[in-house]
Amino acid sequence: MAVAARDSAATKERLLDAATEEFASHGIAGARVDRIATAAQANKQLIYAYFGSKEQLFDAVLARSCGPLVQEVTFDSDDLAGYVGRLFDYIIEHPEVVRLVLWAGLERPTAVADFEADSYGTKLKALAVAQREGRVDDAFAPADLLALLLALTGAWFTAAEAIRTHDTKDPWSTKRLAQFRRAAVEAATRILES
Repeated sequence: MAVAARDSAATKERLLDAATEEFASHGIAGARVDRIATAAQANKQLIYAYFGSKEQLFDAVLARSCGPLVQEVTFDSDDLAGYVGRLFDYIIEHPEVVRLVLWAGLERPTAVADFEADSYGTKLKALAVAQREGRVDDAFAPADLLALLLALTGAWFTAAEAIRTHDTKDPWSTKRLAQFRRAAVEAATRILES
């Protein structure tokens, strides 16, 4: 029995790995269950047995990809510019997260809202408290401020290629990414000083 459980767990992991690549590249509508199964070296029917549907598989991939982000990237209302930098660093190490979140926003916005509610709710409450206590300027509503900080963090990843390649032939070089990281953190600092 233990061997079957290990095999089942290993198969689920392979399916999640393959599905992460497939969904990040093609979104939900463009993803193909048969490609996921082939990449995972698994029977296509196991996707439905383990996850129920392609959408539920996507939700599992999203939770698996974003869960560590919430755990590893600390949110400190007294260091919001630092949060932008830490989040940027995480995204550099895990570029699939941005693509998955963007696809989710386009194709499953209510599922994203449910998944993110706890994480964002905690951050918004912390911002509201920091504003009431005078530690964070209250010029922006907490939701507006968090949206602006997240937009700064993701701007390089969602910018048009013409913008990213304006002053470089390699917009993904370590040097160019460090330059944008500094710009995002500085922009966050300036917003917070308003």
